[in-house]
Amino acid sequence: MSLVLGAVADDFTGATDLANNLVRAGMRCVQTIGVPDVDLDLGDVDAVVVALKSRSTPAEQAVADSLAALAWLQGQGARQVFFKYCSTFDSTDAGNIGPVADALLERSGGTQTVMVPAFPANGRTVYQGHLFVGDRLLNDSGMQHHPLNPMTDADLVRVLGRQTPHPVGLAARPVLAQGAEATRAHLEALAAEGVRHVICDTLDEGDLAVLAEALVDYPLVTGGSGLGQALPEQYRRRGWLAEVAEPGRLAPAAGGALVLSGSCSRATLGQVAHFLERHPGIALDPLALAEDDAHLEAALAFARAHLATGGPVLVYASAAPARVKAAQAALGVERAGELVERALGQLARTLVDEGVGRLVVAGGESSGAVVSALGIRQLRIGDQIDPGVPWTQAPLAGREAPLSLALKSGNFGGEAFFSRAFAVLDELTEGSTA
Repeated sequence: MSLVLGAVADDFTGATDLANNLVRAGMRCVQTIGVPDVDLDLGDVDAVVVALKSRSTPAEQAVADSLAALAWLQGQGARQVFFKYCSTFDSTDAGNIGPVADALLERSGGTQTVMVPAFPANGRTVYQGHLFVGDRLLNDSGMQHHPLNPMTDADLVRVLGRQTPHPVGLAARPVLAQGAEATRAHLEALAAEGVRHVICDTLDEGDLAVLAEALVDYPLVTGGSGLGQALPEQYRRRGWLAEVAEPGRLAPAAGGALVLSGSCSRATLGQVAHFLERHPGIALDPLALAEDDAHLEAALAFARAHLATGGPVLVYASAAPARVKAAQAALGVERAGELVERALGQLARTLVDEGVGRLVVAGGESSGAVVSALGIRQLRIGDQIDPGVPWTQAPLAGREAPLSLALKSGNFGGEAFFSRAFAVLDELTEGSTA
C-alpha cells in the first residue's frame, strides 16, 4: 500500500478533526492511536492520521514521538506529510509547534514549510498574521485562560518566532488573492531569503483552495484541519486519488449512550449547560478525587443508574476558569489534570465493559486519557457531527458491535452538540450493513 497523505497530529481530538475533513473530501481514512507497533491491515486506505499526545509534553519528547510517526508514515510511502495542531495554535513560548515543525522539516528533506492553522468553517481565521476566533483576537477569545497552554498573543509570526531559531515570514491575504501561482512565487522568494516557516493568512474556503494548490508538492505542510479539506481535490487533479462512494459509512451502533467531558472551554461549558437542561449529569471535583475513591464511585453509581433507564448521561469535570484555578492552586496544575484524566479513563473503561457502546468525549487531554484507558489503537473515521468532529468506530474484544466514539476538541461544536451527536449517529448508521 502507498498512502497519499500521512498526518502527525499532536492530540487525539485534533487527529479526528483532520480525519473528519479528509473523509468529507472523499479520502478513505484511518486514525491510529500512537505510532503503530504492529502491522495494520490498512487495505486501500488513502490517508492515515497518527494521533499523538504531544501538544503539552516536553518539547524533546514531542519531537521524538513526532519523528517516530514520520518514519512510520514514510515507510508506508506517504506522498505528503501533514503536521496537525490546533486551529487556535495552542502552544507555549517553548513550543511544541516550532520544535516539532523544525524536526519534521529537516527529516523530510524540505527547506520550507507553511503554517495554516485557520479553519473558517469553525470561525478560525488569520489576517495579517493575527489569529481570530470568530470576531475576537485569539488572546481575547477565552484561550487566554487555557489551563495548559494559555494563548495571550494573537500575532502568530511573533508567537512562532519565539519557538524556533529560524526566520518566520508571512503570506498575506493580498498575495493569496492573486491566486496559487502568485502565492507559490511569494513562498519561493521567501525561501530564497532563508525564511523557513511561513504563516499564511486565510479568511475563507477560497484562500484554503489557493493554498492547497500552491502547496501540493511540499513534502511537509502544517496547520489545522481546514487545509485538510482542501488538499484532496489537488490530489485528485494529480491522479493520486480515486473517487469513492460513502467513505464515511459506519456499522450499526449499539449500547448505552455516555458523555464524558473534561474540557473547560467556553464552547464546552455551554454544551454542558445545554445538556443538563435536558438530561442527567454529575460533576467531578478534582479536590474530592484527591481525597479517596468515594467520589469516583459515586459518579459510577450515578452513571449506571441513568444508563439503566436508557441514557444518555453526562459525567463532567468542565468548570469555569475560577474553579479550575482554585483546584490547580490547591493541587498543582499537573496533579489536578492527572486526577481528572485518570477518573475519566476509569469511568470509560468500566462503563464500556458494562455495555456502553456510544461514547462522546470532550477535550483533547480527556480524549487521550479515555482512548488510552480503553486500549484503542485504530479508529475508522465516519461522517461529521459538527464541523471538525466526526463519529468514529473501534472494534471491541468479545462484542459484535464496535464502539462508536466521538472525540471533540474543547472549542468545537454547537451548543446542542452532545444531544445532537447521538441523533446524527442514528442517521449515519441507519440501514448500514458495514
